[in-house]
Amino acid sequence: MAFAVQIAKGIFDLVRDDLALVEQEIAAQNSAAIEPVCEISSYLREGGGKRLRPALLLLAAGASGYRGESAIRLGAVVEMIHSATLIHDDVIDGANTRRGRPSANARWGNHMSVLAGDWLYMQSFEMALRERNFAVLDILIDLTQNMVEGELLQLTRLGQIDLNEAEATELAYRKTACLFSGCARLGAVLGKQAKEIEDGLANYGRDAGLAFQLVDDLLDFTASPEKLGKPVLSDLKEGKVTLPLIFALQAQAHAHGASHTASADGNGETHASNDGRWMVEKVLEERDFRTVRAEEIARLVRETGALDRATKLAKEYVRRSKASLEVLPDTEYRRALLAVPDFILEREN
Repeated sequence: MAFAVQIAKGIFDLVRDDLALVEQEIAAQNSAAIEPVCEISSYLREGGGKRLRPALLLLAAGASGYRGESAIRLGAVVEMIHSATLIHDDVIDGANTRRGRPSANARWGNHMSVLAGDWLYMQSFEMALRERNFAVLDILIDLTQNMVEGELLQLTRLGQIDLNEAEATELAYRKTACLFSGCARLGAVLGKQAKEIEDGLANYGRDAGLAFQLVDDLLDFTASPEKLGKPVLSDLKEGKVTLPLIFALQAQAHAHGASHTASADGNGETHASNDGRWMVEKVLEERDFRTVRAEEIARLVRETGALDRATKLAKEYVRRSKASLEVLPDTEYRRALLAVPDFILEREN
C-alpha cells in the first residue's frame, strides 16, 4: 500500500493546483443548481474519490504541451459525467453504499437521484459547449453513448452465467475504459497534437481503463468491505458475472469436463459439492448468499487460479498502456502518465 501512496503522490503532485481549480469549477456548477441537485451533487463531491479521470486529462494535456482554462473546464466536465454514471449505476443496481457512505438513491430515492444524474450530464455538456470545439464534443458524445450502451448491455446480461471473456471486455470498455480513453484523447486535442499522438494517448487511456476495471473486479473478491467502501462480492449478488469468475468457471470446466459427482442437498436437489457452476447459478437465482456462502465463491476463484490469471491480464493491460506512450517526448508529464497504470494496479479501493 505504501508503494501505491508513493506513486499517487508523484502523479497528483504535478497537477495538484489544477485539480484544486477543477474542484472549484465543480463546486461553482453545483452551487448554481437548484436546491435538490445542489444537495445531491455536493454530497457526492464531499464523498471523495481519486479524481483520476480529470488528473488523466490534465496530465495528457500537459504531455501534449497545453495547460490552461480549457483543461480545467474539461477536467470538471469528465468528473461530472463520471458522477452522473455512478448515480445512475447505483439506482440500476439498487446499491445502498458508495465509498463507504449511503448512496444517493439510498438517501434521496431513485426518482430524485436519476434526475440529479440527468442534470449532471446536461450541465457537463453545457460547459463543454463553451469550448466551441467540435472535436471535443465528438469525443464526449461518443464516450457518453458508449457508457449508456454499456449499462444497457449489462442489464440484458444480468443473471447470465455464460458470459465469455470477449463480452466481459466489451462491457469493461464501454462502462469504464472509454471514459479513460476519452480523457487522454481530450488532452491531445487541447494540445492540437497530430493524429498519431492523439490515437496513442487514446489507446493508453483505453488499456489503463481496462486494467482499472479488472482490478475493480479483483478487489470485489479480495478486498475488505471497509477498504472497498461497499460489501464484497456485491457484483455477483447483483447478477454480474465478472472476469475472475468467468476464468474460475472455465478452469473448473476444463479440469472436470462434463462429469460431476452429484450429491443430494437438503431440498432433494442434486449438485456437485465442488461444482462452481452450480454455486454461481444458485447465487444468481437467489440474488443473495443464502444457499451458497460468499466465502465458497471466493475460495472457488482463488483455488482455480482465476485470481492469478486475472492479475496477469491486468498487468498485460498496464504494459500495453505504457507502450502506447512511446509516441510522446520524455517530459515530467509523460513520466507521470507512465506511473498512472502502476497506481491502478496497486490500489486497494
